[in-house]
Amino acid sequence: MSDLITPDLVTLDKDLGTDKSAVIGHLARRVVGTGRATSYEDLYADAMARESKTATGVPGGIAIPHCRSAAVTRPTLAMARIRPGVDWGAKDGPADIVFFIAAPEGADQEHLQLLAKLARSLIRKDFTASLRSADTPEQIVELVDGALGLGPAPAGAGTGSSGAAGPAAGATAAGATAAGATAAGSSAGFDSGRGPEGTDDGGHGANAPASAGGTGATETDTSRSRHIVAVTACPTGIAHTYMAADSLAAAAAERGVDLQVETQGSAKSTPLDPSVIQNAEAVIFAVDVDVRDKGRFAGKPLISGPVKRGIDEPGVMIEEALRAANDPNARRVSGGSGGGENEGGGSASGGEGFGGQLKRALLTGVSYMIPFVAGGGLLIALGFLLGGYELSLSVDDVANGDRMLDGTSILSPPPEGFVAYLGAVFWKIGNLSLAFLVPALAGYIAYALADRPGIAPGFTAGSVAVFMDAGFIGGIIGGLLAGYAARWIGSWNVPSWMRGLMPVVIIPLLASIIASGLMILVAGGPIAALTLALNNWLTGLTGVAAIGLGVILGLMMGADLGGPINKVAYAFAVAGLGEGTFENQVPWEIMAAVMAAGMVPPLGMAFASTVLAKNQFSMALRENGKAAWLLGAAFISEGAIPFAASDFFRVIPSTMLGGAVAGAICMGTGVTSQAPHGGIFVFFAIGNLLMFIVAILAGTAVTGFVYVALKRYVKPRKKVEEPAIA
Repeated sequence: MSDLITPDLVTLDKDLGTDKSAVIGHLARRVVGTGRATSYEDLYADAMARESKTATGVPGGIAIPHCRSAAVTRPTLAMARIRPGVDWGAKDGPADIVFFIAAPEGADQEHLQLLAKLARSLIRKDFTASLRSADTPEQIVELVDGALGLGPAPAGAGTGSSGAAGPAAGATAAGATAAGATAAGSSAGFDSGRGPEGTDDGGHGANAPASAGGTGATETDTSRSRHIVAVTACPTGIAHTYMAADSLAAAAAERGVDLQVETQGSAKSTPLDPSVIQNAEAVIFAVDVDVRDKGRFAGKPLISGPVKRGIDEPGVMIEEALRAANDPNARRVSGGSGGGENEGGGSASGGEGFGGQLKRALLTGVSYMIPFVAGGGLLIALGFLLGGYELSLSVDDVANGDRMLDGTSILSPPPEGFVAYLGAVFWKIGNLSLAFLVPALAGYIAYALADRPGIAPGFTAGSVAVFMDAGFIGGIIGGLLAGYAARWIGSWNVPSWMRGLMPVVIIPLLASIIASGLMILVAGGPIAALTLALNNWLTGLTGVAAIGLGVILGLMMGADLGGPINKVAYAFAVAGLGEGTFENQVPWEIMAAVMAAGMVPPLGMAFASTVLAKNQFSMALRENGKAAWLLGAAFISEGAIPFAASDFFRVIPSTMLGGAVAGAICMGTGVTSQAPHGGIFVFFAIGNLLMFIVAILAGTAVTGFVYVALKRYVKPRKKVEEPAIA
C-alpha cells in the first residue's frame, strides 16, 4: 500500500465553499492534521502561491492543486470529492474532484515519480469515473494505490491482460507505465501500426475514438511516418508536466503520428535522443518555464504554448505542428539561442508577442538580480551593525593607504578589534556582491531573450554600463541589446559544421561586440547623462516632492501584490540601493518606502479579517488573515492574494491607499533601509525605525478600515448566486 494517501486524507461529498482557496485550505488542514506537515499557514501560502501562477484545473472536472513546501515532512495526497463543484479555471466547467499534492522541498525521486503517475492517471476517464462512484475513503485509497501500481488494479481501470485499454490509458501504457519513465518518448513512442485501442488499424489511427486528452482535435488522414517531438514543463514539475505529455501523446496516437516527449519535471528527466530530434518534422513546447537546452531544437518548426494548453488542446497543438512542418514560413527555434524567432515572418498560434516577451525578459532579469542585492544588502547592513557607520572609511581608505582588510586575517585582526573586523568582512563581501547587480540584471535579461548564448554578451554589456556610469537603466538597455543581438545571430542559417560553434563561440563573440560596442559608441553616454540627472533629481527631493514620490511608489506596491507593477517599483528601489551613501541617502529612503508599502497589503487584510470585522469573512479567509500577519511582517505582499482573488475590486483600492500612506510617511520623515528585503526582521538596517513602524501601522489601519467600509457599503461588482445545498 502507498504511504502517500490514507482514508484520513479523503473527504467525500461535502460542500467546502464556493472558491478554490477554501477547498485548498480544507485539504491543507487535513495534511497538517495527519502530521504530514508542520505549518498550515506555510503550506496554504505555498499552495496558493503556486495556484496564482497558473490555474490547476484540467478537463473532466478535475483539479490538481500542488506545491513544494518546506512545511511538508512526507509526500502526501489529499483528496476531496466536493458538492457543489468549484470553478478551477478549466474550460469545460467546475471541478468536483480535487487532488492536493503536497511535496517536501527535497522529495525523493521515488515519491515524485508516484505523484507524477497519479497526475497522468487523472486524464483517464475510467479512473475518474471510478473515483466518482466510490462510496468510502477506503475505496478511494484502493483506487489510487491501484493507479500507482502499488495494489491490485481496480475493476474497469482499462488495464486488462489482453492489452486493451481506454484511449487515455493507452497513451500512458504505450511507453510510460511508470511515472518515472521519463526517457525520450516515455509518454509517446506509439506503435504506428496499432491504434490506441490496441487493435490494428492500418497504421493511420484515423478511426480511433477521441480520448480525454484530445479535446478540440479534428480527425486527419496523416501518414504514420510523421514524426514530432515535444517538451512539457510546469513551474513545480509534479503534475501538469506529465499530464500534458500524456494528453499530447494520446492525441498524436489518434492521428498515427509518432510523438516523442521530453518531460522536464521533478520525477527525473532524460533528454530526447539527438537522432530523434534530428528526424522530427516539428517541435511542440507546452511549458510555463524556460526549456532546458533549447539549442538542440534549432531550426525546427515550433508550436509553443502554456503547459495547460497541452492538456486542454492537445489535438489542436498536434494539428498545428503538422501544418507548421509543411510551412516554409513557420516560426522556428533559433539556432543556438532557443529564442523561437520566426525566420519567415509568420506566426504560430499561442506565440508570445513582443510586449509579453519584453515583460518576461525584464522580470527574469530582476528575479535573477534580487539574490545578489538581497545577500549584498543584508551583508552591508550587518557590517554597519558590527563595525559602526564609519566602517566604509576604514575598509576602503585608499587615499591614505590604510585599509582595514589589508594584511589581516582571523588570526591577526586589526587594532579596531575582532568585531569591527568581522563587520569589515561582511561590508566588503556585501559591496562585492552588489557590484554584480547591473551585470546580472543585463545578463539575465539577455538570457531570457536568447537562452544561454545571451548570458556572456549580457553580462559584458552590463559591465560596460557600470564602467560608463549608466546605472541600472544602462543595464536594462545593454541586456536588451545583447539579448536581441544574440537572438538574431542565432537565427542565421549556417553550415552544419558551424552549428556546434554558434552557441559557444560565435554568438557570444558577435553579440558582445554588437551590444557593448553600441553601449560605448552610441547609447552609453546619453544613458549616463540621464542617470546622473535622475540621481540629482532624486537627491534634491524634499518636502512635498519626496512625499509625492512616496505616494506613487506606495500605489504601485499595492496595485497587484507581487505582479508586474509591484515588481517595477521594487526593481526601481533595489537597482538604486547600491548608489546610496551617507551623503546621499535618497536611494535608501526609496527602499524603505517601497518595503513599508509592500508590507501593508497583507497586514491590512490580516487586520480587517482577524480584528476589525471577523464576522464578515469566511473561515478560510480568517485563516488566511492569521498567516498574513507573518507574511506582511516579512515583506511578502503576496500574502494578500487570497483576499484579492475573492474580492478584487474592493481589496486592491484598499491596499493601494494604505501603501500610498505608508510610502508618503516614510519619504516625508526620511526613513532609510539598507536592506532590500526582510520587513521588520531587518530592523537593524532601518534608519529612523520608529517612523518606519508608524508608517506601516498607519498604512495597515487605512487598508483595514477602508476595506471593511467598502465591504459593508459598496456592493460587489458582480453578485454570484450561491448554489442551493441539498
